[in-house]
Amino acid sequence: MEITLSPEDNHRLANLCGALDENLKQIEDALDVSIARRGAHIRLSGEKENMQLAAQLLESFYERARKPIGLEEIQLGLVELDKLNPDAIASTAMPVLMTRRQNLHGRTPRQVEYLQQIQEFDITFGIGPAGTGKTYLAVASAVDALTRDRVKRIVLVRPAVEAGERLGFLPGDLSQKVDPYLRPLYDALYDLAGYDTVNKMFERGAIEVAPLAYMRGRTLNQSFIILDEAQNTTPEQMKMFLTRIGFGTKAVITGDVTQIDLARGQKSGLIEAQKILKEVRGIAMTHFLSQDVVRHPLVQKIINAYEEYDAAHGVPER
Repeated sequence: MEITLSPEDNHRLANLCGALDENLKQIEDALDVSIARRGAHIRLSGEKENMQLAAQLLESFYERARKPIGLEEIQLGLVELDKLNPDAIASTAMPVLMTRRQNLHGRTPRQVEYLQQIQEFDITFGIGPAGTGKTYLAVASAVDALTRDRVKRIVLVRPAVEAGERLGFLPGDLSQKVDPYLRPLYDALYDLAGYDTVNKMFERGAIEVAPLAYMRGRTLNQSFIILDEAQNTTPEQMKMFLTRIGFGTKAVITGDVTQIDLARGQKSGLIEAQKILKEVRGIAMTHFLSQDVVRHPLVQKIINAYEEYDAAHGVPER
């Protein structure tokens, strides 16, 4: 298959290809095609469908190649290429979030549904493998709600399984003790709101972090609460957390039931909650799949390879 990019522009071609053709190599690896280029003329080889996808992606990026195109942008393009079906999204309103990331939106139909559920329901579960955006989009929704004054604070909660919830031996104050467990949430906050803004939010108490054990006995009003890594809660802890919710509060619970770190034989509160709460009105659940992974294109391939191996060898859920 051959395509010619027009109008021919050496500057745009250089931006499209990237340093040492690294952008083209990403497309080759992700779509299992070979790309040979001479000027603006490109020859593709591989399976027909993959060549068509590669051609579509190359032409799309060439349109915006007046500025340099980074590797991350190429990888996101590869992830989105066959995930976001315009027909599936056209009939629904794409949620708009007020964060520093002006182009932030759901990149797969399930991500769009997840954002819509967070806005519509008071309690939302996001369940699925790493890289599906369940935590990042929850934090983005929290920042949006705080920015619009829909809530008074963001509360970030995570079970500290590795320390058995006994954090006293760690140095520093409470925030410093739980920092290692909440680092992914911090990273998302800094990316979505900026380092200085987040620090000011902490200073005025608009953001609070807490290990799950410290939630007992509290009632949280006008808050946006995120319980991350919920697969590592016990059924008792999950019930305790869900009953902390007060008036004007939203809660998002995220987790991956294939990554449970509880002691052998200990039930996961997230797995049990799915069964108990599935018919409760006012609670929404989004189940992400490997197709929703929005990370390096290889991540989805890795997840699929493990799933295929487990299925072939009768390996129980990880």
